[in-house]
Amino acid sequence: MPSNTIAKKIQTADELALAHHIRYTVFVIGQNVPEEDEIDEHEDESIHFLAYVDGVPCGAARWRITENGVKLERFAVLERYRGQGVGSALVATVLADVEKNKAAQGKQLYLHAQLSAMALYSKFGFRPEGPMFQECAIDHYKMVR
Repeated sequence: MPSNTIAKKIQTADELALAHHIRYTVFVIGQNVPEEDEIDEHEDESIHFLAYVDGVPCGAARWRITENGVKLERFAVLERYRGQGVGSALVATVLADVEKNKAAQGKQLYLHAQLSAMALYSKFGFRPEGPMFQECAIDHYKMVR
């Protein structure tokens, strides 16, 4: 990834607002996901991340512990920043954070991947499990690691 791409854990309410704006732009505007499905009841229990290119916030993600393991979710990169390593920076940073978290240790890692993102997650050792399904009218596969 270019040296001008970084991802980091969100520390402030302003950073979280930026992440929500990125997610809104990608999912609600770009993919017609209903707004009420984008910001959900898991916001407060999740650990959130922002990615930057040249200091400009352009990607977001989060992870949380569920009854099924550790779920990585809400990976979003603004369209003009795709293909520049932003998604990889987010996945690597999220995975590093999960690995440092004592409550997450020993739990299965999983996510619901849109078809277009499966190759990215595969690079990090995730593999599809089970049939294709839809979330918010978008095709997904569960991927596990």
